[in-house]
Amino acid sequence: MLEFFAEMWSFAFMKRAFVVTTVLSASVTPVGAFLVLRRLSLAGEAMAHAITPGIVIGFVTTGLSVISLLVGGLVAGIGVAILTALLARKTILRSDASLASLYLIALAAGIFILSAAGSAVPLKSFLFGSILGIDDASMMLVGGVATVTLASFAVLLRPLIVSTCDPVFFESQTRRPWLVEQGFMLLLVLNLLAAFKTLGTLMAVGLMILPATAARYWTSTITGQLVLGFLFALSSCWIGLTLSYIFPETPSGPAIVLVAGGFFLLSALLGPLGFGARLRKPSKANQPQINQSYTEERTQ
Repeated sequence: MLEFFAEMWSFAFMKRAFVVTTVLSASVTPVGAFLVLRRLSLAGEAMAHAITPGIVIGFVTTGLSVISLLVGGLVAGIGVAILTALLARKTILRSDASLASLYLIALAAGIFILSAAGSAVPLKSFLFGSILGIDDASMMLVGGVATVTLASFAVLLRPLIVSTCDPVFFESQTRRPWLVEQGFMLLLVLNLLAAFKTLGTLMAVGLMILPATAARYWTSTITGQLVLGFLFALSSCWIGLTLSYIFPETPSGPAIVLVAGGFFLLSALLGPLGFGARLRKPSKANQPQINQSYTEERTQ
C-alpha cells in the first residue's frame, strides 16, 4: 500500500492535482454551504454555465491565459446576474425563470463560439476540466481565489448568517443589504472560475453542492456543516484522484464528483437528519397502537 502511494506521489502532475484540490476544497466549502442554506443550489449550477461564453471569448481572443479567462468569466457572470435581476424587477418573469433562460442561452453561445472558432482545445476539456494538466498560473489562480474567499468570509460570515436566517430583520437593520448578496455572488463566480480549469464548467459546481448537501444530513449547525463539508470535499477529491490513477481511462473530474455523490447518498441514508432517523423512529400512525398494546399488557 505504501509503495502504491509512493509511486503515485512520484509524479509531479499528481502532486499538483492533490495540492490544487486541497486548496480548492477549502475555498468552495463555505460558498457551497451557504448556497444550500439559502436555497440557491440551482442558481450555482446556472452561474457555472453562465460564465461559459466569457471564458470561451477570452480563450478565442488571447488563448489559454489565466487573466483573459478570469476577466471573461467575471464579465459574463456579473452580466448574467445583473440582467437576471433586471428581468425579475421589470418583467413578469421571476428570477429563477430569468436565470434559467439566460444560462441556457449563455451555455449554447459559449459552445457555439468555441466550435465556430475551430479551437484546437477539445470541447471535453472545457466541459469536464483537465485537473491532471494544471499549470503554475492556474495553481496561483486557485490559491488567490481561496485567499480572497476565506478572507471575505471572515467579514461576511455574520451578515450572511443573519440574512439567511432572518432576511426581513437583516434588511431592516442594514442600509445596503444588497452589498452582502452581490458580494456572495461575486465569490461564487470567482470560485467557479477557479474550479473551471480543474473540473470544467459542468463539474465545477458539483464540488460545491454535493459535500454541502451531504453535511446537511449530519448536523444542523453552520460550523458543523462547514467542517463536515470540507472533509467530504477533500475526501472526494483525494479518492477521485486515486481512482483516476488506478484506472487511467477514468476522467478525474467526473470521478471526484461521483465520489462526492456517493457521500451524499450514504449521508441521506445513514445521517441522523436523513432517512436513517425516520427509519429508526416509529411512525405516528403506529404510535397509538404501540401505546395501546403496552397498556393492555400492564392491565393483564
